Formats: sequence, C-alpha cells, structure tokens
Amino acid sequence: MRKIRLILTSAIVMCFSLVVLAQQEVKKISMEDLMLNRTFGQKSVYGLRSMNDGVHYTTLEDNGTKIVKYSFATGKVVETLFDLSEMKDTDLKYISEYTFSNDEKRLLLTTNQERIYRRSFTADYYVFSFKNKELVPLSKNGKQRLATFSPNGNRIAFVRDNNLFIHNVLFRSEIRITKDGEFNKIQNGTPDWVYEEEFEFNKAFTWSPDSKFLAYMKFDESEVKVFNMNKFEGLYPQVKENALYPENYTYKYPKAGEKNSDVSVWVYNVEDRITKKMDVGEEKNQYIPRLKWTKDPKKLTIFRLNRHQNKLEFLLANAKTGESDVMYTQENKYYVEERNFDFLTFLDNGNQFIYADEKDGFNHLYLFDMITGKPVNQITSGDWDMTDFLGFDEAKKVCYYESAEVSPMDRNTCSVKLNGTGKKLITPAKGTNRTVFSNGFKYYINYFSSVTQPNTVSLYNYKGKLIRVLEDNKALVERLKSYRYNPKEFTMLPAADGMTMLNTWMIKPFNFDASKKYPVVMTQYSGPNSQSVENRWSFDWYQYLAQEGYIVVCVDPRGTGARGQEFRKCTYMQLGRLESDDMISAGKALSEESFIDENRIAIWGWSFGGFMSSLCLEKAPDVFAAAIAIAPVTNWRYYDSVYTERFMRTPQENPKGYDDNSPINHVDKLQGSLLLCHGTADDNVHVQNVYEFAERLVQADKQFEMQIYTNRNHSIYGGKTRLHLYKRFNKFLRDNL
Repeated sequence: MRKIRLILTSAIVMCFSLVVLAQQEVKKISMEDLMLNRTFGQKSVYGLRSMNDGVHYTTLEDNGTKIVKYSFATGKVVETLFDLSEMKDTDLKYISEYTFSNDEKRLLLTTNQERIYRRSFTADYYVFSFKNKELVPLSKNGKQRLATFSPNGNRIAFVRDNNLFIHNVLFRSEIRITKDGEFNKIQNGTPDWVYEEEFEFNKAFTWSPDSKFLAYMKFDESEVKVFNMNKFEGLYPQVKENALYPENYTYKYPKAGEKNSDVSVWVYNVEDRITKKMDVGEEKNQYIPRLKWTKDPKKLTIFRLNRHQNKLEFLLANAKTGESDVMYTQENKYYVEERNFDFLTFLDNGNQFIYADEKDGFNHLYLFDMITGKPVNQITSGDWDMTDFLGFDEAKKVCYYESAEVSPMDRNTCSVKLNGTGKKLITPAKGTNRTVFSNGFKYYINYFSSVTQPNTVSLYNYKGKLIRVLEDNKALVERLKSYRYNPKEFTMLPAADGMTMLNTWMIKPFNFDASKKYPVVMTQYSGPNSQSVENRWSFDWYQYLAQEGYIVVCVDPRGTGARGQEFRKCTYMQLGRLESDDMISAGKALSEESFIDENRIAIWGWSFGGFMSSLCLEKAPDVFAAAIAIAPVTNWRYYDSVYTERFMRTPQENPKGYDDNSPINHVDKLQGSLLLCHGTADDNVHVQNVYEFAERLVQADKQFEMQIYTNRNHSIYGGKTRLHLYKRFNKFLRDNL
C-alpha cells in the first residue's frame, strides 16, 4: 500500500512553528470552551442589506431596535432610518427581521418568531411608513407567515392557518383569498414538510411584476400518511402542559414509495378577485418545486418535475387563462440537480433566460431561447463544476458565479460575459470564498477563510479594489496562540476501485511523534453532492480530540461534490455501497501507516454520516473497532420520498438497493463497539430509525450503547445538550479505542 503523502507547504509549517515559539502560556482546550463559551468562535459580518442605489446598506442594531443606513464607500453612518424607541403606543418590543418595499417607502418588520420546521415559522408583522412615521400591525387576527410586499408596495400577501390573505396597505383592510386551508389536509401558499425540507424553500406564492396577480401552490396532503411523534415536558424549551400526558404531535410525512401531496397551481387576479387554476398536466404523481414570473407580468413559469426527478420542464402559463406550454425540458440519466432551481434568470429582452445543466458532465451555465427552449450558447465551460450562480449584470452583460475550478476543495468567485468570453477570477485567494454583491454590482463583500486563516470579511468596489476590511478575526488569531493545536493537512487516500483518489484532511496531535502509534477517529458525512473536505477555517471538537492524543481524519468518498457528475452520481440506486467501500479502503490505507494503531480506528458521523458509520462498522470489523452514529438513517424505507427516491427510486422499483445497504439488515455482522444517539423530536430522520435498529441488535444478541435526548430535533441542541452529547462521545472513545 502506497504511503500517504501529506501536502503541507513549508510556509505554513514555518508560520505555525513561529506561533509555537511565541507561546508564553499553553492552555488546554476544554469542552466548555467549545460548546458553551464560544472561546474559539470566529466573528463575521451579518445582516448587511444593499439599498436600491447600490451605494448604501442597512443593518439592524441595538438589540433589534434600530435600522441604520451606511455608506459602502466610507462605512460611516448616513442616518438612522427606524428607531423603535421613538414609536409610541406599540406592542412591538424588538425586530428580528425586516424588509423594504421595492420603492423603499415602507418597512415590513418581523417579531415574535415561533419555529415550525427547518425554514418555517409564524410571527407577528408590523408595517412602517417613512412618509407619515406610522407603525401598525399587519393583522390583529392571529400570527402570520411569510408576509411579502407586492412589487408596488401597496399590498402584502401572507399565510395564516393554511390560508392565503392579502392586506391592503393604503386602506388597512384584509381579505382572505383561500378558504379551504386545514392542518394536515390543505396548505395554501406554503409547502408541505417534504417540499420545505428537500426542495429547500418555504414560500409557495409569488407576486407578478406588475402586482396584479398572486400565484400560489395548493398542497392537498389528505392522502399522505401521518407520522406520530411524542413531545414531553422537557426543559429547553419546557412545555409544562405535557408534564403528565405527553403531546402526540402528528404531521404528514411521505416516506419512500408512499403517497405524496397533490400539488396544483393557482393565480389570483387582484383587480377582479377571480382565481384561475393553471394547467400543470394530468399527471398527479409529480412535483412542482418552484414558481417564477417571467419579465412579462402575465406569464408564469411553473417548474414541473417527474417523480423520478430525472426530467424537469418549465411550463409557461398564461395567468389569465391558465393555459400552459412546455418552454424548456432538461433530462438526466441519473437525476436533475435540484440545487440549480433558484438559478433561473430571465433577461430584460424578454426572450432569453439563463439556467444550469450538466449535459457535458459538469454543472455549467447556459443561455437559452424562450421560444425554442434550445441553448443559444454555453456561458461557463471546463472540467469543473459551477457551484453557485450569484447574479447577472444586465448593464454589462456579465454573469457572476462561484466555482470549484481552482480545486474541488476551494471556492472562488468569477465573472464571465454572457457569450462565454472574458472569464475573470475575482477572488484569487486559495481557500473558500463567498461573495455577496450590492444592487447593481457596484460593490461586493467577500467572506474568505482557509484551513490556516479564520474568516476575513472585506469590502471591494466593482473594479476589485479593496475598500476596507470589515472583520479580520485578529483577536481570535491572538487567542489561539495560547492553545495547543495543529492545522488540517490535506492529503489523498485510495478509493475501493483502486484508481480514484479521495480528498482527505488530517489533524495530528500537537506534539506528534512519528515513532509512536496513535488511535484514529475518522469523520465523514458522505451524502450525495456534499463536501466535508474543504479548504476553510474551523476550530472544533476535532482539535480537542487531537489534543487528547487522537489523529482525526476526514474523507470525501465517491458520491460527494465538486468533482463532476460521474463522480457525484456514481452511487445512484445504491446509496451507501460505494461510499462505505471507500471508507473501508481509506481505513485500510491509514492502518498501513507506521504512526497509526491499526487496532484502534473509529468512525463517526451525523445523519447520512451516522448511516455510513453504522454500515462501515458492520461491513469491516477488521478495520473499525468502534463507531458513533448520530441521528442515522438505518433503513432507507424510513426516510422521505423526495430525497430518497432522487437517488434510489422507490423501494418497489429498487428493493435490493434499499435493503442491501441499510444497516438494519446487517446487525448479525456487528463485532465492534457502537454508540447510537438520537433526539425524540427529530422531524427529519425519525427516532424510529434508532429504535428499530436497536431492536434488531437486541434480537441478534449484539451489545451496543444508546443515548436518547428528550424533545431534541435533528440538531440535538438546546441548553447544555451539546456539551453532554460530545462528552458522551469522549467517554465512548476513551472506553473503546
């Protein structure tokens, strides 16, 4: 077996050697510092919102009581636009979010948010007029959701109790435009659970550009089966009414192969108050993952995706008649990339649009003709993936995008002309760049970090000239000089096919001695199109483990992102097989190293990573001595329809793909030590996964450890929960490695 070659420049080694020499006091990393005190948390810049002119921005300050206007060029305060202390006779105590109307004459203020699922919440909204300085509640009839100004600012659409409403700002009146909304039955203007989670959106309505129409989706989930989940009294938060008799929370959750919601599309005409149903075809077993208006206010684009998710169509619907035609079709031999849905951009010329496709094997931008649906030209090209579309500058005819061209582990921002020429690298620093542009692309803020550099936030003008650094995290850099830690070192490990090399990072103990043998903790997520091996800053539990004498290794197996479609989608129809084979291959390669104790290798992961760690322990008892699985999928039949079927199709079509790679079906092979952890209120990966897995293990007479967290969701967070959870990990590793 070929020895691992660690890639670490001499400059980095010298830098960290100097840091060590400069240390006056060496402190140990504590779990409290990591989990409670945020001693190693890096600062950033949040909440900067560009104003229409592109040269000013606003921020929410003073504990959510002021909205302040600044100059991009100088960074100085221009004026305070809103001050809650000046408002009289109002129940508003603080602002959590705010939105300007398009003409910036009004504000929509959000407060008292109550979480529903990952992206959804109810709240109280208030409307503020700059002209008359009046602050009034949006509605007094109960909490609202998703309040949104019409483009002309005269109306606000919102959802309450699964129905869609419109508030007239001028007359302060409220009308209900749907009446059939009902919990666990009909949702108007909001997606059901699986759409919200897997198609990653929350608002299922949109105003036409001229404010005359409101398009919305109606989700009929009457035939979707209910999932039941107990909620106890708990502490964070405490629900006292559940003290003696726990709540039986029910919600609609379509599992793989089961019935999904029937989704229809409707358009409400504000002027004549008539609602028209849009034609989305006769097929009911399909998805409508997005709506988007074209530049023509009477033409609505409806995304139509088949259940296999390998054929996407853009329907062009007439808002007045409901008639529709297919404008564009994209097909893929595996599945269509859902992360591209929000990239659709219509040009001002009214007959072209920009979208992404993987037709050449990599994710790239194309310019399309709206009449023919055919590509006019390819905008980006090359053997690398475009990972995010950041916007199109109509004036300059330039596209801005994020790419993995420099390295799959890096992210850089680039620009290119609409015809595919004149490509420029805007962020040359090697690491992870995230760029946010002001309106009109006059300024941009770049968030940069690498494995050796904490987050640095900088403001540039459109010419790329640095205006000023907004955050450099110098205080964190100085603080770290007092602690014993090593940076991540990049390397590669062999995949199970014997040909592919897998991106990997390694953290060695501070006083690493190559003549000694160290235990290893392998970490991974491994899910489709995910990445864990990235050139970005983090300081977390892994540094604590290294301090305690473990080597920590992270591997991205086949199926992960930024290495082209064939690498990313080779796991199709068999989730877990190739990924676990690759982890086992990587573990074997590590065991060949003279400084690694081949008998003390553990693997851990969360969610998909927990699925992987369980499967790896079962498949390779000769490689892994222990595994930690947090909120794992243990049987793909238990998980939701949209995500699972995207990669596996249905259990009815692909039973072998489901059953051969689910940990619940391999309990007889377990030999090493296993720790299972889950939250009882996990609405995403249900605790059912661990309970059923545990029962199979018991009946197979396999010993294991299990930790359950009351009322915790998929993140297992709240109070001191994370501290307890990670201390549990530490104890398990000490006892079993």
